[in-house]
Amino acid sequence: MRVADYLKLSIAVALATIALKTGAWRLTGSVGLLADAMESIVNLAGAMFALWMVTVAARPADEDHPFGHHKAEYFSSGFEGVLIFIAALAIVWAAVNRLLAPQPLERLSLGLMLSVISSAMNGALAVAMLKKAREHRSMALEGDARHLFTDVWTSAGVVIGLLAAAATGWMWLDPLIAIAVAANVAREGFSLVRRSADGLMDSALDAATQQQIDEVLKGFEQPPTLRFDHVNSRRAGQRLFVDLHMHMPPSWSLQRAAALRTSVEQALMAAVPGLRATIQLLPMDVEAHFDDQAEVTL
Repeated sequence: MRVADYLKLSIAVALATIALKTGAWRLTGSVGLLADAMESIVNLAGAMFALWMVTVAARPADEDHPFGHHKAEYFSSGFEGVLIFIAALAIVWAAVNRLLAPQPLERLSLGLMLSVISSAMNGALAVAMLKKAREHRSMALEGDARHLFTDVWTSAGVVIGLLAAAATGWMWLDPLIAIAVAANVAREGFSLVRRSADGLMDSALDAATQQQIDEVLKGFEQPPTLRFDHVNSRRAGQRLFVDLHMHMPPSWSLQRAAALRTSVEQALMAAVPGLRATIQLLPMDVEAHFDDQAEVTL
């Protein structure tokens, strides 16, 4: 299945869980289950937006976007994070009202059964989506999968809390659980927004991928005849980039240097799928300098 197919499946599951959790809330009157249902609505909105952004990210490069549209996925993650914050505020508002005016819970066993069924669906889908996200380095799919995991833990907390409320008769436990759910949801929202911002700011590749690149370059280095420096990497959605300088003897012909550069590029892209390598050729006695400390005056 493609990334887009998983997101379409996520939309279908979100619709099913909304129906199940809304039914659980209507049966029991639990504000905790209401909070759980509201988070599923966020799942639906997030999956729909993620599907749109994945479609945009898959578009080929054009005149206005010569490096492609890969970063569109980060907007999906950030959007879902904002939705999660809004859901957390709505949950707190409903919980505070119920905390001030506690109400008895009804038909709890049937309501909890519906909640457990919906959580099982979300959990199975989240595991499959996270595996696919890592395989394709899809930020949009990963964001949706992590939100589904949050939903699963949220539902588990709600079920445990409601069982405790039923056993003790402490009805204030229900809104207290909802507030705890809101705090957990807000934490996940913050994490998604932060990761989205990191991606939009061209964060470097992870240490494991960078090590793979370094190992490939070491295989070609022949000190003092051939060396590499100024190795810089970045990630843009599913696409990975690395830029570097290759220094060689001034006596080499352009044809020989270009042939070696092609070999290095092919080795890098074979070692790291999805990588785009850009290598600048320089004579051994020439150094490139960058004014990284230049100040910008506004």
